[in-house]
Amino acid sequence: MDLHCHILPGIDDGAQTIEDSLFMAKAAVSEGISHILCTPHYNNGKYLNKKNDVISSVVHLQTVLDEQNIPLTLFEGQEIRISADLSRRMLKDEILFADLNDTYILIEFPFTTVPDYAYGVLSELCRNGHQPIIVHPERNNVFLEQPKRLDTFIEMGCLTQVTNGSYIGQFGKKIQRVTRQMIKHNQAHMLSSDAHNVSSRGFYTKQAYELLEKEFGKEKREAFEQITKDIVNGDKVKVDPVVSSKKHWVFS
Repeated sequence: MDLHCHILPGIDDGAQTIEDSLFMAKAAVSEGISHILCTPHYNNGKYLNKKNDVISSVVHLQTVLDEQNIPLTLFEGQEIRISADLSRRMLKDEILFADLNDTYILIEFPFTTVPDYAYGVLSELCRNGHQPIIVHPERNNVFLEQPKRLDTFIEMGCLTQVTNGSYIGQFGKKIQRVTRQMIKHNQAHMLSSDAHNVSSRGFYTKQAYELLEKEFGKEKREAFEQITKDIVNGDKVKVDPVVSSKKHWVFS
């Protein structure tokens, strides 16, 4: 199961054509992926991708996959850029959750900042029975330099998803080190591909999970896999508490 993927054609910076989507689908299957939550960018300043448009795109791509006998099941979702008016957008029925129970919601922060309103927006979601999943925090400049700032969001009930490519070093050694430390300190709860294509932004699923098991053991791998399944099924997830570090993380 891949919880974060830009496989839908022509709607964001992921797959641009149906052929691109088919290449990605075949690559996913070769990585052992049987189900994908399609998560095009929502309201990130360039792409909007409202709920009904995403659903239509998923239905169309699933039809093509079935015609091509590619054994991959798609679910509809969004990678939602955090905004001060997120609650209003939810009321307008523009938002897709990761599950049919409307519990889990993928939230993307800007890459350079943690907005001042973020705490209020996410805590409101938690109070209303939702559980935000902060995607790729290891690639946010603030969390990259000060990973302990994630703790506040995790303590309120947020989950976090780190990217396969980050963990295996595709984004550089510093991001790889921080990703590893986030996993070590239980600040990361799942791995996903955030795949955009089959070349520069691929899946790396097998490699990432093999590394996870090698560095942290089979139990950690199984926990990450189970959390991903629980999220899509709308079931309650079980996570270990954050392990406090005596030293403030500083990486050069």
